Amino acid sequence: MVQSAPQRFVKESLTELKKVVWPTKNQVVKLTGIVIGVSAVTGALLGGLDYLFTKLVGLIVK
Repeated sequence: MVQSAPQRFVKESLTELKKVVWPTKNQVVKLTGIVIGVSAVTGALLGGLDYLFTKLVGLIVK
């Protein structure tokens, strides 16, 4: 039987998913914590820079 392109795609996708080495729960928790931490630090830095530049522009315009 000849498979259509979508059927072949689904079959090949499922085959590839079986080859995936999924991370452990501990790895997921650790890496999620790192992402949240880096995001928080980046947000704080950008927020601080925004505040600083807002005050600086306010002094210049005034």
